[in-house]
Amino acid sequence: MKELVEFIVKSLVDNPEKLVITTEEEGEVLKIFIKADENDIGKIIGKQGKIAKAIRTIVRSAAMKLGKKVIIEIN
Repeated sequence: MKELVEFIVKSLVDNPEKLVITTEEEGEVLKIFIKADENDIGKIIGKQGKIAKAIRTIVRSAAMKLGKKVIIEIN
């Protein structure tokens, strides 16, 4: 899952070298934390959160195949 999120987010930002993606697993729940340059956060979230919602939808769909629940937090 981390690789999928990293691939999507790196294609959106201007400074992919400042992008940090970490994961934390608690049972069947996988938490993914995205930290980026403050100028790139808006590009990840998008207008009215539409891009962030799309990223979450894609990752949740992929996680369903593995029987996991995924939570994505953008800092």
